Amino acid sequence: MSADKPFQGTGWEFPIQTDVLGNIVFSRGEENIRESMWLILSTARGERMMRPEFGCGIHDLVFAPINVGTMRSIEANVQEALTFFEPRIDVINVNVSDKEANQGKLLISIDYRIRITNNEFNLVFPFYLKEGSEQ
Repeated sequence: MSADKPFQGTGWEFPIQTDVLGNIVFSRGEENIRESMWLILSTARGERMMRPEFGCGIHDLVFAPINVGTMRSIEANVQEALTFFEPRIDVINVNVSDKEANQGKLLISIDYRIRITNNEFNLVFPFYLKEGSEQ
């Protein structure tokens, strides 16, 4: 998480914020990678006009039934998007849980390793399948 690990990166904190002086707040290292993953997963393909291929295909499944096929499709889409758009990590495992399906939400658990340090982490991303669900 320090400047001696430039491969881990530095970028604008997400969501974008300013400090008390009005300067953009930056995130570094592992936090920057985590924020990058969150951005990839929360962006639908085609959403960015100048980069339409960026994002994750899970948003195409927002009205899909909650079943094993949908859950496997989500896992595959997450694996593909993170592998393609986040070169600083190795995705170890992606697992979708339907424990909160009655609330219209699937939990996507991602185990990943930061390549430069070999440190392993987990990110749980909530995917809402019901229109009007809180995010």
